[in-house]
Amino acid sequence: MAAIEWIRFLAGAFLLLFGLFIFLIEMIGVFRFKYVLNRMHAAAMGDTLGIGFSLVGLILMGGFTFTSLKLFLVIVFLWFSSPASSHLIARLEVSTDEEPEKHYRRYTIRELEQKLQGDTALAKETDEAELAREEA
Repeated sequence: MAAIEWIRFLAGAFLLLFGLFIFLIEMIGVFRFKYVLNRMHAAAMGDTLGIGFSLVGLILMGGFTFTSLKLFLVIVFLWFSSPASSHLIARLEVSTDEEPEKHYRRYTIRELEQKLQGDTALAKETDEAELAREEA
C-alpha cells in the first residue's frame, strides 16, 4: 500500500512541476512577444494547460475525495471560460486597433483564393523540379 501512495505522490508532484514549468514558459512568451494578441495567446494557452496539469497533480496527490471533485470542477470551469474570455478580448483588440496595417493584413475571399491557387502552382513547380533532379 505504501508503494502505491509513493507512486501517486510522485506522479502528482511530476504533474504539478510540469504545470509550473508551463507557467514559466508562458511568462517568457508574454514578455518576449511585442503585439498584444501574441501575448494574449501565450497567456491563454499557458494558463489553460498549466492550470490543468497543476490541478490534476493536486488531485493525484490529495487522493480521490470530495475536494478532488471540486478541483476537477475548477478545471472544467477554467477550460470553458478561459478560451471564451480570451476570444472576447481578442475581438475587442482587433476592433479598436488604431494601426491594423502594422500588425496584420486583412484578405478578401478572392485574394485568399488567388493566394491558394498561386501556392499550389508553386508547390507543383517545386515538386516537378525535385522529380527532375531525382531522375537526373
